[in-house]
Formats: sequence, structure tokens, C-alpha cells
Amino acid sequence: MKKKKTFDLGTITGKCVDYTFDGKGIVRTNTKPCFVDALLVGEEADIKLNYQKSEMYFGKILKLHNLSPNRIKPMCPVSTACGGCCFQNLKYEEQLKFKQKKVKDALYKIGHLNVNVEPTIGMENPYHYRNKIQMPIGMNQKKQIISGFYRTDSHEIIPINECFIEDERASKIINTLKALMKKHKILPYNEDTRVGIIRHCLIRTSHYYPQIMVVLVTNADSFPGRNNLVKDLHAECKEITTIVQNINTRDTNVIMGEKERILMGKGFIIDELCGVKFQISSKSFYQVNPTQTEKLYQTAIKLANVTKNDVVLDAYCGIGTIGLITSKYAKQVIGVEIVKDAIKDANNNARINNIDNVEFYCDDAGDFIINQFNKGFNYDVVIMDPPRKGSDEKFLSILLKTLPKRVVYVSCDPSTLARDLKYLSKSYDIKKVVPVDMFPQTYHVETVVLLRTKISDPTDEE
Repeated sequence: MKKKKTFDLGTITGKCVDYTFDGKGIVRTNTKPCFVDALLVGEEADIKLNYQKSEMYFGKILKLHNLSPNRIKPMCPVSTACGGCCFQNLKYEEQLKFKQKKVKDALYKIGHLNVNVEPTIGMENPYHYRNKIQMPIGMNQKKQIISGFYRTDSHEIIPINECFIEDERASKIINTLKALMKKHKILPYNEDTRVGIIRHCLIRTSHYYPQIMVVLVTNADSFPGRNNLVKDLHAECKEITTIVQNINTRDTNVIMGEKERILMGKGFIIDELCGVKFQISSKSFYQVNPTQTEKLYQTAIKLANVTKNDVVLDAYCGIGTIGLITSKYAKQVIGVEIVKDAIKDANNNARINNIDNVEFYCDDAGDFIINQFNKGFNYDVVIMDPPRKGSDEKFLSILLKTLPKRVVYVSCDPSTLARDLKYLSKSYDIKKVVPVDMFPQTYHVETVVLLRTKISDPTDEE
């Protein structure tokens, strides 16, 4: 994927009046809106129009004429080029307001739902929160090994030696890896020539335990210098507890391959959420912000108001995080997930925590709940945490048919959330909407929503 071409379409001078869903400043022109990176509401600027797409311009700041009182100096010197942290220049309290408004706007514009959205639950320290980092490894024009993130809309690596949203230990490990690759003459992978060995480095860190996993994504099953690289990397970064090689020889943008081998340690790390331990492998889905994940799950469980008489369905359960945490409050929890490896991890996580009132099934969530209903089985509470694309009509329609008293919807995308809530609002009242900032410095936001049947027992209140 090549860097997006830009064209000189002229310049304009305009004032930012709002933000797009992905954090770009919106400037009104005589013909169409212009979206501008790093421009804050209230700021006026000279803007170069780079390209046009549909009924929109995309531009770049040439000169700022006034600064917003909410503008701050980014900690990262390449925050605008990298594309990973669009809001490092915006005061954190304003980031939280943006995310609250983003959720409210999506519910109103897409779902036609005029509901109250609570203030966004934020972090005390909104930096160095990511427990998972994956960086491409490449080479610059000076033949120096570099790592970083891709420039927006391109596969050009922006060199980064320190990322201010990742676990601080990860930067040291990646910088050490690059030095050792040079020492052992191990070349990074070149996407154009398809020559070279190391494509990406993935690092996963445990929040509660001194455990770190390093995954080397390689373009070969084996390569000279591998054993020495592993030995030296562990010698210089003793906090590493396991190293895994992931083999990906395909010409693809997909980062991970199917085949793996453990080069050091057990091949996994252990972390903890809300008092429950979880075993995490290289491909496990596990939320990247442990501090906020605990707030997210605590909010979801509180809204669900689970009792010891309740049977709970954990739909799209992944490795069982929400379901296993909920199990201590419920009579029984049933988890369903279509990804086979995730269910394997979920069952293992139940075993290592000695939790016996949870069952996990590998199935499509819609098919599963239909089959259960046809057998006469129903649920008191449903907690659903679907992927970014949201749920599907099959699953939502069976909820409207079976009508569990309470549904808690955990969403990572306000647009698909709004679409699904519109559908569910036929038979459910939206009682509470709570955004949670899982990704500070970015435009992303998680949302927890409590729905209660319109025919609920009036005594069934929080």
C-alpha cells in the first residue's frame, strides 16, 4: 500500500467548528467541508487542500492564527505524523468531552435515539497504558534498522524510539532488538522485495505480574542467528519471561501467521482483572488498557445487577473475561464465541481460577441462543460485547423474542452500537449509557449501555 498522493488544490483560511468521528477538525468552506488533522475547535488557520474525496476536502495546517486554550504540547514529537494519537495536543478533560459527544451524536444521528449520555470515565494518568504493542520493523534509506508505526493511509514506517501510550518496558525491548539484529546481521523484512527476516515485533505485558511476552513475526521458519538473538535479548532484557516466533511467509497485510514455536519460556503470560487470572497467548484477545478494563467491566456488572438467582449469557465472550468475572455474582454463566482458540483459552481460564459455574461454547451467538430458546432455555441477563462491526439481526431478533429482563451492551464502536440499539429499542428502554475511555490520546471510545425490557417488573430497578 503506497502513501496516499496529495495534490495542490489551493489554500483556504477557515475556523474549526467541530470534529469528525476520527478527531479531525472540521472547517466549513463555500462548497464543502474540509477535514484537517491536529486542528482544534475554535482555532483559525491557513490550510492547504491536499485532496478531495466525494463531497469533502482533506487539508493540512500551514499556519495557525490563534491557539485554542485547550491546546497542549504533545509529549510525542511525531504524534501528528504517526496517526496513532490524534489528540495528544488536546487537554485530557476535553478528550473526554469529545468522546461523550461522539457517543451522543452517533445515537441521535444513526439510531434516532435522544438519550442521556453520562460523562466519560477517564484515567488518572492517560499515558503508558497499553499492555500490547506491535511494531513493524524496517530499514530507512541510510540502511538503519527502524521500528515505529505506519504513517496514516500508508505503509511508510515513522521511526519511533519511545511511544508514550505503550508500556514503558516495551520501548527498551524493541530498541534492544534492533541493536541485536544489527549485531547478528538479521535483516528486517522488505515489503516491496519480500526479502528479509523480521517483519514485526509484538510485546504483551502483564499489569499485575512481572511477566512479558515477546513475539517475533518472521518471514522464514528458521534463520541464521536466531538462537543467539534470543539468548542475547533475554540477557539484556531480563524482564522478558517468554519469547515466541510467529511465522508469516505470505505477501499480506495481515500481521500474524498461523504457525508458531516457543523459543523461550512457556509461550504465554498471566494477568489479572478484577481478581480473576487470565492466561494470555500471542493471539489472545485481551483488552489493551488493564486499568480502564477493570472500570469497564465493573460498570457493566453493576448495571447488569446480577444476582445469585440469575443465569447470564456472555455473548461474544472471547477468552471469557467478562463471564468469569461475572460468575462470582451469578447462579450460572454461559459464554458463547465463534473463535475456537478463544473458547479453548476461556475453558483454560475457568480451570486455573477453579470456577465451576461457567460453561463455554464455540458457536455463532445468534445460532446458539436460537437453539437454546427452542429447547426451552432462556436467560435472565445478557451481556454482549460484539466486535467492531456490532451484532447481527439474527442475534438481536432472538433477544426481542426471548426478552431477557436486562441486556448490557459493551461496544467499541458508537456507530454500530447506535444501529443495534435502534433495533432493540422496539422492546427495550435504554436506561443508562456510559462511555469509558479505554484509549486516551485517540478518538476511540468504549461504551456500556443498560437496556431493560419495556414490560419489566417495576420492582426490577437499580
